[in-house]
Amino acid sequence: MGAGVAKKSGGGGRRGRRRGASAAMADINITPFVDVMLVLLIIFMVTAPMLTVGVPLELPKSAAASLPTEQEPPLTISLTADGLVMIQTTEVPEDQLIPKLRAIAETRKSDKVFLRADGALPYTRVAAVMGALSAGGFNNIGLVTDTGGAAMGGN
Repeated sequence: MGAGVAKKSGGGGRRGRRRGASAAMADINITPFVDVMLVLLIIFMVTAPMLTVGVPLELPKSAAASLPTEQEPPLTISLTADGLVMIQTTEVPEDQLIPKLRAIAETRKSDKVFLRADGALPYTRVAAVMGALSAGGFNNIGLVTDTGGAAMGGN
């Protein structure tokens, strides 16, 4: 890969070499390497937006900074404007929420969970799901919001 042959142009020189003998070329051809890297870059650029949780919500705005991420992918619970409860992207009936959360908590190292709730939902609904999360073994609950909200007198 990359080693070519160059013809010697003749003239004097070393003993034992015939006129027109071939010598190994020391240049490396990096064009195939660059081509592969550009294709991989395009693949990652196309697939990266698809890796987010796909439940469409109208999240409330907040001035809070985002939480640091961990090694384990976070568990995300979403509450839609229609009142559906979703674990990641799977709809879960309310009567099965706590048993499913307990089963998930047994397999996970972290008790961190992100709660995404549509801004049109009443707070009592969000608080009820937070209580179910606590009963299911998840006490570290992060509320997910969009940036750009009111800072309540801060900067």
